[in-house]
Amino acid sequence: MDSDRRKFIKQSALSTAGLAMSTRVFSAPCSQKVIGSNDKIRIGFIGLGNRGSQLLNWFMKNKDVEVAAYCDVYEPYTLRDRSIVSKRYLRMGKVPKMNEKLVANVIRYKDYRKLLEQKDIDAVCIATPDHWHALQTINSFQADKHVYVEKPLTITIKEGREMIKAQKKFGKICAVGLNRRGSPIYQKLAKEVQSGLIGKVTTARAQRTSNMYPNGIGIFKPESPPKDFDWNMWLGPRAFKPYQYNIAPYFFRWWKEYSSQMGNWGVHYMDVIRWMMGESAPVAITASGGKYAVEDDRNIPDTMEVLFEMPSKSIIKFSIHEANGGGGIDGGEVELNGSKGNLIASQSGYMISPSKPGQFQSWSQPLNTLKKELKGIGSNDSTENLIRNFLDCIKNGREPICPLEEGHRSTCFAHLANISLELGQRIEWDPVQEKIINNLKANDYLHYEYRAPWKL
Repeated sequence: MDSDRRKFIKQSALSTAGLAMSTRVFSAPCSQKVIGSNDKIRIGFIGLGNRGSQLLNWFMKNKDVEVAAYCDVYEPYTLRDRSIVSKRYLRMGKVPKMNEKLVANVIRYKDYRKLLEQKDIDAVCIATPDHWHALQTINSFQADKHVYVEKPLTITIKEGREMIKAQKKFGKICAVGLNRRGSPIYQKLAKEVQSGLIGKVTTARAQRTSNMYPNGIGIFKPESPPKDFDWNMWLGPRAFKPYQYNIAPYFFRWWKEYSSQMGNWGVHYMDVIRWMMGESAPVAITASGGKYAVEDDRNIPDTMEVLFEMPSKSIIKFSIHEANGGGGIDGGEVELNGSKGNLIASQSGYMISPSKPGQFQSWSQPLNTLKKELKGIGSNDSTENLIRNFLDCIKNGREPICPLEEGHRSTCFAHLANISLELGQRIEWDPVQEKIINNLKANDYLHYEYRAPWKL
């Protein structure tokens, strides 16, 4: 049984790994509008905060995009009027510039469900907090819309699988905003590493470093939300909690009910590492850490170390350091250690160092020389590539370079790490059944009960 599971995982990973463009063609319901190569794609934007505004501007760079609608629970974001944004939010420093060119005939909404009723919208871009992604994506499929959804894909593992089921049912295109999939450097390495570029990969690592000591997101008491901020709608399916300034609109990344730094940053690095290695899912996860130094309201760690054991007999390590600014990977963002050499890579380039012989080895070097390629791109460009690919896939019916299944698999790494930390134990994972097998009670963490009236 164990060997069958590992075979399945490897095969599922290889089906998309290393491909700049999949050839899979989606079958669509007969009611679906056919969009020709010269047609405009009308898009509605759900969530127009920091990341949503960035995506809006990148979408607008494409001549075949027509902005149809805006939706946000904070009215100034929907109106695209920075002058009426709360001064407290402006001081926070993450308020979008909202300086995009004026778009005519845009309809504005506070409730995304009303936006989805607009029949002339072909696709939506979802950049809301993580706990909203699943419902909004599924509802968009039901409304006959294609979807570009930001990372991390979900707040629970069950949500991801339900999104995949809905996509198969309604036949819509869905791309996940794991922007490194749009990087030519990583596309190249995903092919070459699996072809033996650095030999057998035994370990890999990445690290998120951001020194927030001592105050972090601060300590605040509950208060009334701004009158133009729909706090109840922002919470959505999560349990009611009084409004706090250091939760929304931006600081939700440090609250486990709405996000996590494993989801915010870890999913990026886990995605490219497993992509290059040809892996789909871990089989065991061990996480440790806690709130060690930062004195704020967060309920996630400021320090965390995670080990992922892979079916290929390799280990991936991810670290979160938000109480110091040290460490990291010199010259890149991820490192892979192979039997022939070591690879350090980022979107802007990579470097391969030949391995040195150890005890009892007769060879001098399995790789002859140091290898460098520093002609990559930045994260903005890779996101633009991902968006352009999504638009092309709407027109040609092909699977995006970061499809829903891949986004789900990478997001599972983050969720499993958080579950291991919450339990304080190593957990064993069956990636076929998507169940924790060494602690059945732990499967309660795969989802949570939505607040009425919201249902998955």
